[in-house]
Parts: sequence; structure tokens; C-alpha cells
Amino acid sequence: MRARDSSAIYDDLMRFKPDELTPNAWAMKAGVNRTVWADMRRHGNPSRRTLEKLLKAADSSLAEFEALRITASESPDAVSRPGLADHRRAAWGGAPLVPLSVFATAMAGEWGNAGDRIELTELRTGELIDRVARPASLADDGSAYAITMAGESMFPRFRSGRRLAVSAKAPIAAGDDVMVKLNTEAGAATVHVLIKELVRRSSTCVQLRQFNPDLTFQVPTAEIASIERVLGELI
Repeated sequence: MRARDSSAIYDDLMRFKPDELTPNAWAMKAGVNRTVWADMRRHGNPSRRTLEKLLKAADSSLAEFEALRITASESPDAVSRPGLADHRRAAWGGAPLVPLSVFATAMAGEWGNAGDRIELTELRTGELIDRVARPASLADDGSAYAITMAGESMFPRFRSGRRLAVSAKAPIAAGDDVMVKLNTEAGAATVHVLIKELVRRSSTCVQLRQFNPDLTFQVPTAEIASIERVLGELI
């Protein structure tokens, strides 16, 4: 059983760790900074570049790592790990998975008072810009779709330009990454959203955190249309 304070993808990576190195020493050898390493251990949202650097330092490759994870997911004892991209599972048999729709996003200024530096994103649900491979973990989640991260407010967890999987069906708990949709006119094709980490929820407000700059703030429940979970980067 994996430790409660580590992500599934971190535990899988530990199978590639060089025997002579501690986990932190491995990250240092690979050139992965401490913040990114700690974030991946807890949340499991590494970029493709981070994975490539770690695996190269372990004399392995991303292809070998992906093959291991696909094999593990085929095991009868495998545990489903939502939020982790697995683009090649369809090749192992069964009907191809329906691709995820990618909806347009753009920077939309700041939320709250001028100068608060709380980054706001515009989600254009009526503008389909692409389709991407659906992770096997989302095979039965018809609500899932993808967006492109706009802005740097969640760096280093999410980098601008990265594709993120989003689901209205996935359960949400404190510490999860979320997309808070703010109230708008019914049927509007453009929605303002906050892509942040959920700190806590109450009947009156939702407390969120962004990382760049590091800010924690509250959004009144009355201003929120819905909250959807951001499952992670599509690698």
C-alpha cells in the first residue's frame, strides 16, 4: 500500500530510482528543483519534461515508464488512478476511447479588487479547438474535457500552455486542484473561471490558493456556479 502522503505517479517513479541515490538526491541529479519535486510527490502532476529528466538520470526512458504503467493498469489487482494520463491503453485491445474535447481559454485579467493579483481565466465552452487522447482512467467519465492552462498563477504545478483534464464528475476534497466557474448568464458560451487549489469549503464561501504569487483568498458561494476538479496535466 502506498503512503498516504505520496501520489501514485511518484510511487511508480520510485521503481526507477537508482539504488545508490535517495529520492531527493535523484531529483538533484536530474536537475528537478525542490518545489517541483515536492509538488509531484503530493499531487502527482509532473510535466513531461520533468519525467524525462528524472528517467534519463536513472538510465531509463519515458517510453519504458509508460509501458510499466500500462502493464500495471492491465493487472486484475490494479487500482484505478484518476487524473493520470495513459494515452496508449487503447492499443492493448478493446474499442478506442472517445477523445477529450479541448475548449478554448484565455487570460481574463484579475478577479476581485484591482491589484489583488488573483488571476482570472476565460473559458469559451462554445469554442472547440482540438481533441486529444482520452486517458483510460476517464473512459467512463462523460463529463471530462480538456483545457489549456492560461497564465502562470499555478506555476510550478501547471505551466502556461499545458493541457489539463477537467471533470465535473470526479469527487473533490481539500488539497485538490479545481476550476471554479463563476456565475454568468444562462447559456453563455464564455465563462470566467478560477483555476486554483481548494483549501476548504463552507456554506458561505470557498477558500482557494494560487501559487504565483502565493495567495489564499475566499470566493462567496453566491458567486459560484459550479466547481469541477482539475485532474492534472495530460502528458
